[in-house]
Amino acid sequence: MTREKILIRSSYFSAAGNLILSVAKIVIGILSGSLAVISDGIDSATDVLISFVMIFTAHIVNRPPNRKYVYGYEKAESIATKILSLIIFYVGIQMLVSSIQSFFSYQTKVMPAFIAIYVTVFSIFGKLVLAWYQYRQGKKINSSMLISNAVNMRNDVLISVSVLIGLCFTFILKMPILDSVAGLIVSIFILKSSVGIFMDSSVELMDGVKDESVYQKIFEAVDMTHGASNPHRVRSRQIGNLYLIVLDIEVNPAITVKEAHDIVETVENNIRQMIENVYDIVVHVEPFGVCNKNEKFGIDKNYLL
Repeated sequence: MTREKILIRSSYFSAAGNLILSVAKIVIGILSGSLAVISDGIDSATDVLISFVMIFTAHIVNRPPNRKYVYGYEKAESIATKILSLIIFYVGIQMLVSSIQSFFSYQTKVMPAFIAIYVTVFSIFGKLVLAWYQYRQGKKINSSMLISNAVNMRNDVLISVSVLIGLCFTFILKMPILDSVAGLIVSIFILKSSVGIFMDSSVELMDGVKDESVYQKIFEAVDMTHGASNPHRVRSRQIGNLYLIVLDIEVNPAITVKEAHDIVETVENNIRQMIENVYDIVVHVEPFGVCNKNEKFGIDKNYLL
């Protein structure tokens, strides 16, 4: 199955599951009079929207490169992930404001109905299944979008657990104000999750790498290559789940162009053996001793130390 099909199938599965949970929690939350359950349901409703954004993005990512986008559309996934984080953040702010207003309201608070506990337990198990599935599929195709959505759903489990704890204490202590406290805790979890996803998606857009050990693997690949030395100005960035790697190496200036070319090919092959999902490698050859120590971009072995 192609990467695009896995993205789309996972997104539809997520949309269907979250739609069921969202409707159940909002309806039961209204009937039971629980602000925390309603807030949890609204959070699940945003997950439905997120799923459809993911489906739309999956179609964009699959477009072939063209003259305007010669690297293709893989980074649309990171842009979509950032948009999702902003949606989650907005929902978190709205829920935070509602919870604070409810907490300081002078209106008499009514005890929520016991059915709110049942729908929350149902939500916890449902979200666990969805989070596990999204994370598994995200790892399978190395998709930051699916993994971020899985993290969001994992946080939803924590949110539902906090709602359940708040409801239990509400019934045990006969204090309906604890339902507002639970809603407040839910909103804080959502805001924290959105900030984490936002920062994580920024790495690819800033041409960074999430796994910094990739540089150590590049240096090891060069060390394995006879005739290649002093790897420097090493740069790596990601487009979707693919690595683009650029580096300089030094070789004996007395060898032929053919020999230098063979060394470069060996370096590239060694890097591909060390690192998965490499799309392209560019190796610049220099004679021994001409390395500029004041290069602005890239790193060398001394930087790792």
